[in-house]
Amino acid sequence: MTRTDHLTKESEVSRRPGRWLALAVLVLAVLLVAVDATVLGLATPFLSEDLKPTGTQLLWIGDVYSFVIAGLLVSMGSLGDRVGRKKLLLTGAVAFGAVSVLNAYATSPEMMIVARALLGVAGATLMPSTLALIRNLFHDPRERSLAIGIWGAMASAGAAVGPVVGGFLLEHFWWGSVFLINLPVMVVLVLVGLKYIPESKNPAPGPWDLLSVALSLVGMIGVVYAVKEAAAHGLRADMAAAAVIGVAAMAWFVRRQLRLEAPLLDMRLFHHRGFSGAVLADLLTILGLSGLVFFLSQFLQLVQGRSPLEAGLAELPAAVGAVTAGLIAGNVARRFSVRSVVSGGLAAVGLALAVLTLLDRSTGYPVLGASLLVVGVGAGFAFTVTADVILSSVPREQAGAASAVSETAYELGAALGIAVLGSIVTGVYSDFVSPPGVPAATSAAAHESLGGAVEASGGLPDATAGALVTAAQDAFVEGLRIAAGAGAAVLLATAVAAWFLLRGQKLEEGVEHP
Repeated sequence: MTRTDHLTKESEVSRRPGRWLALAVLVLAVLLVAVDATVLGLATPFLSEDLKPTGTQLLWIGDVYSFVIAGLLVSMGSLGDRVGRKKLLLTGAVAFGAVSVLNAYATSPEMMIVARALLGVAGATLMPSTLALIRNLFHDPRERSLAIGIWGAMASAGAAVGPVVGGFLLEHFWWGSVFLINLPVMVVLVLVGLKYIPESKNPAPGPWDLLSVALSLVGMIGVVYAVKEAAAHGLRADMAAAAVIGVAAMAWFVRRQLRLEAPLLDMRLFHHRGFSGAVLADLLTILGLSGLVFFLSQFLQLVQGRSPLEAGLAELPAAVGAVTAGLIAGNVARRFSVRSVVSGGLAAVGLALAVLTLLDRSTGYPVLGASLLVVGVGAGFAFTVTADVILSSVPREQAGAASAVSETAYELGAALGIAVLGSIVTGVYSDFVSPPGVPAATSAAAHESLGGAVEASGGLPDATAGALVTAAQDAFVEGLRIAAGAGAAVLLATAVAAWFLLRGQKLEEGVEHP
């Protein structure tokens, strides 16, 4: 075969018919997960009023989904490499829709926590499959960069659509309706995906090691649980035990992967400095952002008095910025450099979070909206380029495992962010002093959560109720400011680390062999 014939064959492969339609179906799965994650924040005040969770239960409802996903992503990414990524994606989509119904009709905090955990099991099958299939659909690196940008942009669009649609539903229906919007998306994904998504998997994957699966799950949940509880309640014997078990399980997991002929996760991937740097950047970035984002909807509704729909619309600038940046990130990184785009994006997010340390109850929307826009642009650049680096650093047959590592960093960062930064907000909030004349039982209810304070104030005289709500709001905002400062410090430190870790890293140019 001549060089010209070879290049022609590569070009034909890289332009597989239907690849963009297949991508459109894949991003529906991303929408499914992103919408579910964002609507929960808006629904929290209504859920709190109905189910009456404690502050700790409310945090579990918010982060158990991420805990379970973080614990299972590596296992599910590896499973997709073995049984077929399309098969795993469509199975997970059906399960995700079914469990969404269980979330919608939860009748107690405990049931809600279990339902969110099951949703995490289903969600763990979706995200690594979508990125791995993109890796196998697009062999032209520039097309793949654009496809990853669209993938990331749709995740951001889901973050925007979730609050707006969720806000509309919350103004007309009960809080459980926000989970039912997953069902039509799931139906479209399955019906169209069956026809247009090509199957792909590792041709020689080896067995799926169940002991490695168990070690991954126990290790991740043990460590994250210990961090969460220690941040919320200080050190205790049970937390220390969870940490020891978690670290031991993760150490055993790593040793086992190095010895297996067909490991669940090839640890040699981390020898690639670009891969390791991109994963670390993702983890720390989400850690710095997620705790703040989790409480932002409560600030907009319970502190500034916006309706759910208004709160959803108020968060749109972040999604607009992320969508715009994601679509051009690949070209910008090729024109300048990977490390300048990633570090610059992270630094921009850090500075925007630093501005939010000046928040108070009366802060005008222009400041908040501008900060959210900068957060979206910076995160859109950083996440799109790091995803491209992670996928292009590994062979195609390991795309599922690499995608799972990327998503694990994302979900672990989200869980730790909600645990650590969320616990800062909760800790500062719980220390506020109730005004004179508030009964002890009412004061106790008010100290559980800001939603609880608003509800508890309903049975008090107007002057006393107003004083209680004001004190609670001030404490909540103070916690939010401290969390924003901590998040800013994490992001700026990560920007510096990325500058060194991604030195010399470039995005691919030539068409790869299928």
